[in-house]
Amino acid sequence: MVRIMGLFKKIKSIIKKDDNSVATYEKGLSKTRKSFVNKLANLSKEYDEINDNYFEELEELLINADIGVNTVMNFMDKLQSRVSKEKITSPSMLTEIIVDELFIIYVNEEIITNKINYNENGPTVILFVGVNGVGKTTTIAKLASKLKKEKKSVLLVAADTFRAGAVEQLKQWGKRIDCPVISDENTTDPASVVYKGLEYAKNNDYDVVLIDTAGRLQNKVNLMKELEKINNVGEKIIPGAPHETFLVIDATTGQNGISQAKAFKEITNLTGIILTKLDGTAKGGIVLAIKDEVGVPVRYIGLGESADDLQTFDIEKYIYGLFKDMM
Repeated sequence: MVRIMGLFKKIKSIIKKDDNSVATYEKGLSKTRKSFVNKLANLSKEYDEINDNYFEELEELLINADIGVNTVMNFMDKLQSRVSKEKITSPSMLTEIIVDELFIIYVNEEIITNKINYNENGPTVILFVGVNGVGKTTTIAKLASKLKKEKKSVLLVAADTFRAGAVEQLKQWGKRIDCPVISDENTTDPASVVYKGLEYAKNNDYDVVLIDTAGRLQNKVNLMKELEKINNVGEKIIPGAPHETFLVIDATTGQNGISQAKAFKEITNLTGIILTKLDGTAKGGIVLAIKDEVGVPVRYIGLGESADDLQTFDIEKYIYGLFKDMM
């Protein structure tokens, strides 16, 4: 494995090229930075040398940042191994290595791309899943707004036919961002609405279709059948559809969000995760835990209320947003 030595300098040279999005990361991760990184800095000052007590306190810090117990255990093993191998004795010398290993948790020798898998032969279909209350419908609207600014024609499909008000909520968003919404008040069958929406998108040459679905995890069997039916309808009308399946998670729910990701991964082919409300929690380490424990990359993060605060996830800007005060 290639070590990312000199990561601080590398990231600093990269982030200077994009001040606006970096500022959003800085602001959005401020709660985690104050809670985790400040304590990490203080921990390094408390100890003159690295010992078992230092490692115990560091472990507790990482767990409190919601990086996840399993991820933290693996991280600590690697860190202690490097400390022993490289004969590091001073906590102040360990900071870059900690950042290095956190970075490696996420990339893990993979080539990670956050570009949407666009369909070259017709509309690109993106399916959204997630439990109620995570901000799924709002996130769909934010991504639609983002794609429209990239000159894509976008169609929304209101296939969450079970939650009271879901269809109307998407319609209201459609009006606000000037984006058409396909719905059908005459049916409660989500697949039927998807069929109608994809036919319309295909016949009218839309670039991207964003589909809202129900998220009733309490009955996984029914939800699995529902998503399977939607996928079959998609493939029938537009080959390869859905081309992406995004799970929306509320970052403030912490480890419960990871449980949701594992449950949804069991019943559908997730290609990415969107973390909402990351600015509202001091436990921003959930980004690392999700990738490590679920094996699905974070594709977008919500760092505020406005449409522009939905950011394409960038691991280097994320690391910078966390550790900028120590750089």
